[in-house]
Formats: sequence, structure tokens, C-alpha cells
Amino acid sequence: MANRIEPLFVSHGSPETALRETAAHHFLKSFAADGPQPRAILTVSAHFETAGPTLVSDPAPGMIYDFGGFDPRLRDIVYAAPGAPDVAAAAHTLLADAGLGPELVKRRGYDHGVWVPLVLIYPEADIPVAQLSVQPGRDAAWHYKVGRALAPLADDGVLVLGSGSLTHNLHELFTSGRMTSGDTTSVPWVDAFARWIAERLGEGDTDALLDYRRQAPFAVENHPTDEHLMPLHVALGAAGETASGVRIHDSVEFGLLAMDAYRMEAKAAA
Repeated sequence: MANRIEPLFVSHGSPETALRETAAHHFLKSFAADGPQPRAILTVSAHFETAGPTLVSDPAPGMIYDFGGFDPRLRDIVYAAPGAPDVAAAAHTLLADAGLGPELVKRRGYDHGVWVPLVLIYPEADIPVAQLSVQPGRDAAWHYKVGRALAPLADDGVLVLGSGSLTHNLHELFTSGRMTSGDTTSVPWVDAFARWIAERLGEGDTDALLDYRRQAPFAVENHPTDEHLMPLHVALGAAGETASGVRIHDSVEFGLLAMDAYRMEAKAAA
């Protein structure tokens, strides 16, 4: 039987996380050194948006460079991991059985929400990768339900990897001048939100996390739109009922992008 692989949520930040010597970059590079290797990965990227859950069955995905204005060397990166059609099919069955109306698409490359973290965590690109979309028209409870349906994958050695951003207010980032000024002073409303998420995840307070837009401090300021947090709810759900989250990395870039990462853990049986 495959080793259980606990789901993860990582903040992928800007595409330049793949190149810049930041705390998050070094965390991602070192993360997998001593841990169990998954047999496959199911990524849930904030940059793959669809109306309903959509899985990619592409056996050999190409690259998507879905950005502009960043270091041109990024377009030389090729993450050549094979696809995982078997995992996409298994996930499709689980989601269909849960009544969530999934679809399969035959061709889609790796967007930067997929390849930025993976090129650092698993640079050998030898682990097959399937992809699952987020639904920007759906809420946290929906994405948690998607994750709950996918929970059996963890026991089959599949890493459910949610890739988004713990905070993601790009308008504030671009208009504040912080990306060019070098000001890295953390903004209090970013810290307050990140601390609230850490506390609720640590307590396994799923109800509060699903109601984060009403309960969390500065929720709307940190997520004017919430597609970058929805992969966290999928990962939490995929860990199983009564799961909690362990913060395994925290740092802030440009004072506004919280780069936190979490390992989601199922509650041990009594």
C-alpha cells in the first residue's frame, strides 16, 4: 500500500519565486529533502479557473507562461514532469460520486501556479502531475467539499497540492510602489489575517475557515477576490474530516504577500 501523503497548501507568490533568493524560495527548495515521496501529485492552482471542477488528463503537459513584465529567464524554465491521467481519472470518479459534476480536458499545460512551486520542491520533474481547477464563482465551503471528495487520494500516495497565496491584493501591491521601492515592512492588516488563519487551522476550526470572509480580520483587504485562497480549502478538505493545519513556513514579501505554507493533517484515531 502506498504511504499516506498529507495534503499541502503553498503560497507560490510571483513567478519570480522560482528565481529570487527569498525565504519562501529556500523553504520550497528544502521542503522535500527528508519527506516521503508521493507517487503522483494533484495540483490545485489558483490560475486554473473554470465554472465547475475540471481535471486535466494530458499525459505530457507543456508550459504556460501566464504573466508579463518579469525576469525573462522565467520563460526558459521547462518543467517536464509527465502528466498523470490515471490520477485525473480517479479524481474525476471521486468528484462525480460526490455529485460535484466534474469534467475532464485532454490538453492543458502547467501554469505558474503549478510549475513555480514544483520546480523548487521536485526539481527532477520525475513525479507525474495531474491538475484540478478552482471555481471563482464558488465559495470556500464548495472548495472544502471538493477537497473532502478527494480525501482518499492521500492514502493512495497522491499529494494534493493547493497552490495559491495566503494574501493576494495585487492592486495594493502594484499601486503602493513596494515592488520597486524595496520596502519590505510587513503591513499590520496582512499580519492580522495570517495570524487568524494560523490560529484557526491549528485549532481545526473548519467552520470559521469556511466563513473566513465574514470572520477573519481584513479578509476583503487581503483577498479582494478569493481564488488564491481556495486551494487552501481544497487541501484542508483533502486531509479528511476534523483535519487541522500546521504552519510549516511563514514569510512576507513586499510587506503585502504572505508566503505561508501549511501541511494539513488528519486527526489521529482515538
